[in-house]
Amino acid sequence: MISNYLSTAQLDLPESLVVEQLSNLEHYLAQSALPAVRWEYQIPELGEGGACSLFGYLQDEPFKLNDYVAEDAANTEKLAKLQQIIDFVVAQTHVDWFGIYQATETNEGSQLLKLVYHGAPSRPLFPLTEAFAKGSNNVQVALSKQGRVINNVADYLAQGGEYYTCDPKVKAETCLPLLSDKNECLGIIDAEAFNNDFFDQQTLALLVACCIKIPQLLV
Repeated sequence: MISNYLSTAQLDLPESLVVEQLSNLEHYLAQSALPAVRWEYQIPELGEGGACSLFGYLQDEPFKLNDYVAEDAANTEKLAKLQQIIDFVVAQTHVDWFGIYQATETNEGSQLLKLVYHGAPSRPLFPLTEAFAKGSNNVQVALSKQGRVINNVADYLAQGGEYYTCDPKVKAETCLPLLSDKNECLGIIDAEAFNNDFFDQQTLALLVACCIKIPQLLV
């Protein structure tokens, strides 16, 4: 499973590191209490055309997750377990932003829906279209199933890379696909740091371990 994931996501990591981090994650999930679930969260205003968030400007009304996910016992437990994973990653790495998104059918078409996260408010939905992928790492990863690791955003932009900027403090980002056992993309994880070269092999191995575990909670 790990080998197939690394191959599909095109990541060059030792499997042994991922196995070790997956064991650590499983131990934490078995030992820690389930956290509270947020069914509402603040989101930023969107700029002209709705493509870019206006960082620092929040919408008056919170985003209501239960408009897209039924607020029942099963989903509450699922979200709590996903939040556990968020909490573990933040505690282990001190990453500045980390979120889990699920591919979801909405009235506006297929979108990535933010289920749980840690960090500053950010947009809750990303259209899963080729047009939106041109400026969005999240959507590019979801459509291609290939991971993206950018350890220096400024250098990446200087080399002509397209980048969807939400928080201008972000200097490094990793976005990885969540794959089913049939290699279908179920969603993505997104991690952002305020320091360059944040995503070393140990940190990436932990994020891959999360990508092995999370699909078990989404299906």
